[in-house]
Amino acid sequence: MSALAEKPDEANPEFNYHLLRNALEGFSRNLADLTPEQYQQVEEKASRSYALESRVLAAPEAADVVIARPQLDQALAEVANRYGDEAEFVDDLAANGLDRDGLRRALERELRFDAVMMRVAADCEPISEVDAQLFYEMHRGKFEAPEQRVVRHILITVNEEYAENTRDRARARAEGVRERLGDRNNRFPDMAKRHSECPTAMEGGKLGEVPRGALYPELDSVLFGMEEGEISDIVESEMGFHILLCEKIRPGKRTPFSQAEAKIRELLEQRRRRNRQKEWLSQLQSA
Repeated sequence: MSALAEKPDEANPEFNYHLLRNALEGFSRNLADLTPEQYQQVEEKASRSYALESRVLAAPEAADVVIARPQLDQALAEVANRYGDEAEFVDDLAANGLDRDGLRRALERELRFDAVMMRVAADCEPISEVDAQLFYEMHRGKFEAPEQRVVRHILITVNEEYAENTRDRARARAEGVRERLGDRNNRFPDMAKRHSECPTAMEGGKLGEVPRGALYPELDSVLFGMEEGEISDIVESEMGFHILLCEKIRPGKRTPFSQAEAKIRELLEQRRRRNRQKEWLSQLQSA
């Protein structure tokens, strides 16, 4: 059931644009395709966004904001290019209470609104080195790469439906492989290709670089207690029986402040700009 008995009011294409924008963002539908309940939600949101836009554009900060014609032409072309042809574009605009001129005015308002908000955001204190250093010290965990281990494994699965893969038989097979390996880790890839029942067998049992917590808990606790080059004893998980090879240990390391500073400044600047915009809007709405 369509929510609209007639087209939106063509006398206010700027508001119709807010209706359409909220319909597409909220429901990925044109206005005529909304249910009555959906239309009511869209209308409420559009009323708020249109009122906010109008208040911002009436503020002193917007008095001299002008959108250049090429920028507006580009914005209009980007919308038109979403359609297969001109007729489809025009028909869709008409169905939503818009035409080219109305859409152009709506886009100009939107671009002016964005320009004012950018101007407001720019009116804040720059991020100092002290600000960035303080953030770095208070969020050290964000700049620490965890220890990782390069690991291979051999898996013998347990499946009670098959005689050769009952728990006892699988355990015995795993023990046989482990015994033949001994301490010769150079033989591990070949043994994995021949005996492992994991898809990684094709790559010599390679699991790659693994951080703590990525594997089954039983494997994780064993792996992160091993020495580099060490082959584990038999480890049981819900998958079956594993033999692990810890090929390399890559210690955790912290990104130095000198390398992190640029990203920290960018993050803090974005945060400070958003806060400045919120503060300005709050003052504007309470005036």
